[in-house]
Amino acid sequence: MSTTELAWFKSSYSGSSGDSCVEVATTPATVHVRDSKVEQSPELAVSPASWTSFVSYAAQD
Repeated sequence: MSTTELAWFKSSYSGSSGDSCVEVATTPATVHVRDSKVEQSPELAVSPASWTSFVSYAAQD
């Protein structure tokens, strides 16, 4: 699956003003992350376990 075919959604960790948006798309094997305000934004792809660990850590702050 190419990253253009993914279903992207705004992360709940993004700001509500709309100008600081992190988008996430998931597949069974990978979580894709990108910055929506940067055209041709590089994407980060991590395992679901790594993403879970990351958001769990971020939620502690």
